[in-house]
Amino acid sequence: MSGGHKLVRRNDSAPYGVAYSVKMRGLTGVVAAVLLCFAPMLYGHAIALSSTPAQNETVSGPDVAVKVRFNSRIDAKRSTLILLTPAGEQRPLVIKGAAAGDSLASEAKGLKSGSYTLRWQVLATDGHITRGEVPFSVK
Repeated sequence: MSGGHKLVRRNDSAPYGVAYSVKMRGLTGVVAAVLLCFAPMLYGHAIALSSTPAQNETVSGPDVAVKVRFNSRIDAKRSTLILLTPAGEQRPLVIKGAAAGDSLASEAKGLKSGSYTLRWQVLATDGHITRGEVPFSVK
């Protein structure tokens, strides 16, 4: 080769060049940011993972500690625990403030032998209300 020209070979390891690579990284960042913004909505409703007493468990009375743990954080101030007695009465339970952000806890006092149902309603931090029941017995 004469005339002082040099043959320059292009590095084809990036098939579309550096500009394309930068654009794709930017697009990936935008998609990740959008997914993070909407992540709480993707989790859906609060689901009860465990309870004390457990479903259909027989416990000793007269005082019974109750707790329901969920798969996500809940707003305890806007959530409720209600005890249904064998006579069909509904007794609201006072939720203890020391419960973790994913749990509701209380104590049912003066329970006699019989079948009870712990009814819960929670407001998850994603804004959805979920309800459920835990039947149990006192011996």
